[in-house]
Amino acid sequence: MTRRVAQWTAQLALTLPATFAWLGGCGVSNTVIAEVDEAGPVAFTTGDAATADVSTGLIDYCPTNNCPPGWTTCPNSRFPCDVNLENNLDNCGACGHACPTATGWEAYSCIGAACVVNCATGANAKLDCDGLADNGCETSGSSNENCGACGNKCPDPANPCIYYIDTREMKCGCPVGKQWCTSRCLSKDADDHCGACNNKCNPNGDGGTLPPNRYYGCKNEQCGALKCKTGFDNCDGLEDNGCETSLTTNTDCGACGNACPTGQACRVDPDKTVRCMCPPGQTFCGTGHQLAGLDEGACVDVATNQDHCGACFASCLATDNGDNSAAVCKHGTCVSECHAGLADCNNSALDGCEVNLNSDPRNCGSCGSACDAVAGQACVGGRCVVEPCDADAGGGTAR
Repeated sequence: MTRRVAQWTAQLALTLPATFAWLGGCGVSNTVIAEVDEAGPVAFTTGDAATADVSTGLIDYCPTNNCPPGWTTCPNSRFPCDVNLENNLDNCGACGHACPTATGWEAYSCIGAACVVNCATGANAKLDCDGLADNGCETSGSSNENCGACGNKCPDPANPCIYYIDTREMKCGCPVGKQWCTSRCLSKDADDHCGACNNKCNPNGDGGTLPPNRYYGCKNEQCGALKCKTGFDNCDGLEDNGCETSLTTNTDCGACGNACPTGQACRVDPDKTVRCMCPPGQTFCGTGHQLAGLDEGACVDVATNQDHCGACFASCLATDNGDNSAAVCKHGTCVSECHAGLADCNNSALDGCEVNLNSDPRNCGSCGSACDAVAGQACVGGRCVVEPCDADAGGGTAR
């Protein structure tokens, strides 16, 4: 009768390529074996790793100082197997093979043991058009010759390469409804550029009496349209009283009839938009500027915001002490936390987060969790490394 065998090593050992496994914590002490018979239920047994019956074909795992695939020990390594050649910027693909230093236009990453260049995006976009990582992002992505992509040429001078703020990309020509004037895209209904650049509308029209808060401006690319002044609207629909309603109040915030919920107020957000701010749980932090008589600023959660921790403009960033820790905002207070994979095992502020939990065999995965020092067991990714035991050595030595 056919039998399938599954194995679990103590403390959650994980099977790796080339017969390696990571073991959380220290060396192996037991092997747990599950035998599955097609005609019967699962049975579990335990036994000592050094005395397990190898005649059954089951594999025992022992501590090892051999590195798993992709990991190695370099000349400047502090611990065995502490370098991952797949993603280490200083040892990318081989010990000592460092990726180029990042500049203002590009950054480098090590992916799959190869240096990869990441070009700057946005209004100052750069491109790697020659495909050479060594010279970085050598081509401007905001030019008419390479607008947002290598070889994407803008042939019409009236529609040059423009940065689209909404989509954060470079494109040839202005968006629909806008025109290129004085080095920027402006609405074709702009009062100073009505239908054409620098075509200014006379706000007084024919000089007659205007209703309150009204003026003559541009509409459908033509001057002479009655419009409301900024911050006002004709909410009652009557022409005699003009644009009678202010759109900067809590009852008409940004639009007719848009009343702010209880606890919120009509203000101006960072995008210069008049709207109701701030919802429960958030605090308004003003910039000190006003628009149409309203305070300008942003809504923040002072319990977690790095720039406004506990109060507006109380920043945690300035308290970063550069010792492998960073200041974070928790419950409105700036506290210091170790970077991922690091720990303060000696509880001393003098040396900060001094332990690398990913590679220190004495503190593998957590403070005080030691690998087998006698066997020289390596710590990789916060787990002690094991591999199949050498049967010729009595089952207690890694082969």
